[in-house]
Amino acid sequence: MKIAFDAKRFFHNTSGLGNYSRDLVRILVKYFPENEYILLNKNKSERGSDILENANVQFVETSKGTVSRQFKMGKDAQKQNADIFHGLSGELPLQWDKKPIKKVVTIHDLIFVRYPQYYSFFDRKIHLWKFKKAAQTADKIIAISEQTKRDIIQYLKVPESKIEVIYQGCHHAFKENQSEEFIQETKEKFNLPERFILNVGTIEERKNLLNVVKAIDKTEIPLVVVGKKTKYFSKTEEYIRKNKMEKQIHFLEGVSMDELAVIYKLADIFVYPSFFEGFGIPVIEALFSKTVTITSNTSCLPEAGGPDSVYIDPKNHLDIQSKIKFLWDNESERKRRADKGFEFVQKFNDEPIAHELMTFYQKIL
Repeated sequence: MKIAFDAKRFFHNTSGLGNYSRDLVRILVKYFPENEYILLNKNKSERGSDILENANVQFVETSKGTVSRQFKMGKDAQKQNADIFHGLSGELPLQWDKKPIKKVVTIHDLIFVRYPQYYSFFDRKIHLWKFKKAAQTADKIIAISEQTKRDIIQYLKVPESKIEVIYQGCHHAFKENQSEEFIQETKEKFNLPERFILNVGTIEERKNLLNVVKAIDKTEIPLVVVGKKTKYFSKTEEYIRKNKMEKQIHFLEGVSMDELAVIYKLADIFVYPSFFEGFGIPVIEALFSKTVTITSNTSCLPEAGGPDSVYIDPKNHLDIQSKIKFLWDNESERKRRADKGFEFVQKFNDEPIAHELMTFYQKIL
């Protein structure tokens, strides 16, 4: 089988869609080395270069031009005699030749429809048009959660039979045991507190960091935050300044994937009170790290967190506060939930996901 991928995000996105793309190709290459995998893009980068070292993975430079991804990439995949073209980020090319090829698209979320206030008018219109077009063109759609599947049916008017839910995994760094020496180096490099709670993710309104800050106000609990700052950061910063919490909250930058894996393991509690997610990879990163997780009772987060994570109303900082305090003061409960969470999260391991993907491709062919 020859599978071609739209590799724009594979090479050029550092987080979400980039991680999904690289992980998906990586696990297929590992568990199904008998197939050929083609990465199509105008150029490549250092990201994912270890995956390209495999003999059965090939980078193919697509035709040049500003809209070549839309008008030429599909035809380029057909020229390579690919059996399947997989758009990894909600988009498919608009033009194809007559040569037979099966078309698959992964749709991660439709947050821009549910929460339009977080997106510009122009972005919303473009996203919706692209996603609708891809959903029509695709032979099959992969949704990364049951929540996303429900949204695709509701907002894109797609029949349920066309959609398959295949969860995503996370970077292998979170499943590895880092050396004591590296753990110590990471602690010192970022000057981490002896005990702390952790929040990971872009610092934007939807991720709701401000309510975590409010929840630990007037407590002694240190918070470590890892994530890219957006305009919303100034809102959070203002609250921290007004309430003299500068020493309590640590914002980290320039954290590598291996360092992040260590920070997750060192945290007492992981707190992720997002208002809405397509899947919520940080939740499974925490569970693989054996760190108890507090997350929202909304969207797909209970799917990712499983029965032993602790759920909160993300709009209510007092609810977040009481759950944090309860776990902070109760080591045996933290450990019990972390162990149970670690058992649950094994279903997001590489091998079961790779097998689901391959079964899905074979069914289409």
